[in-house]
Amino acid sequence: MTISTSGTTSGEWVAGYLASDPPRHKSLVMTLCGDAIAPHGGAFWLGSMIELLGPLGVSDRLVRTSVFRLVQDGWLVASREGRRSRYALEPASLPRLARANRRIYSPPRLDWDGRWTFVLAPSGSIDGELRAQLRKELEWEGFAMLATGVMAHPAPEPDTLRDIVARSGAAGRVYACTAAELPGVGARPLPELVGDGWDLSAVAAAYRQFIARFTPLLALLEADTPLAPHDAFAVRSLLIHAYRRVQLHDPMLPVALLPQPWPGTDAYALARRIYLLTWARAEEHVLAMLRREDDTTAPADGDFYRRFGGLA
Repeated sequence: MTISTSGTTSGEWVAGYLASDPPRHKSLVMTLCGDAIAPHGGAFWLGSMIELLGPLGVSDRLVRTSVFRLVQDGWLVASREGRRSRYALEPASLPRLARANRRIYSPPRLDWDGRWTFVLAPSGSIDGELRAQLRKELEWEGFAMLATGVMAHPAPEPDTLRDIVARSGAAGRVYACTAAELPGVGARPLPELVGDGWDLSAVAAAYRQFIARFTPLLALLEADTPLAPHDAFAVRSLLIHAYRRVQLHDPMLPVALLPQPWPGTDAYALARRIYLLTWARAEEHVLAMLRREDDTTAPADGDFYRRFGGLA
């Protein structure tokens, strides 16, 4: 799909983006929950979310529908105070949200010790329903199924793997181990498992499209006068929404195992640069909107300022 985002100012670029590729409403609300709401305590009044999303083309009705569905999906919990509705991130969803944020705001993994992690579920050890659930969770974290009951990744986060196994109910029922090549055996090199287990063509193409779409925006931001807070918020939100859509489909393999040049590296650098140019003014807008409904809303937490290697 070709996206037209022509314009001579960043505001025109945003308008062109919204006209050409309007974001899915529920997904955009989820983006804002992670990027803008979580750093300020993870809660918001419905009116604040409506105010934030209105300029991005999301109507009052669509905000309400999207938030309701996120409650149904277990991402948010609802409460009421009179006629006002308040929503907070569901505590059980916080580990998944934290893992997603680490993926989005952390640089590509450069170091790799040559070892692989395997999760083994031999026939008969778990039933079909649990096997499907475990596979879904592991694939979301970038694991590939190499054979029936064999999932693998070269560099997963151990804490994430422990959480997945425990949450899915597979603790004590599957095997998790690490392995490295045996020198001189004459087998295929383990790095060749990448070609067998992952089709990276779609991810690479999506990164290239992201770069093509947002590089003109960077040029406008660097040449234009500083953005007004509401414009900076629009740019930052659309940036993270688009980057998140690509990045969360990336299996996050070490760079040493990826085809070169890997476009994910340039996409991260581009996203980081635009974020650094917009985050501060965007925060002014976020706080102003949240504090209209709750003047005790806290400033962004420490994790926020560690995004993209540190916000200056």
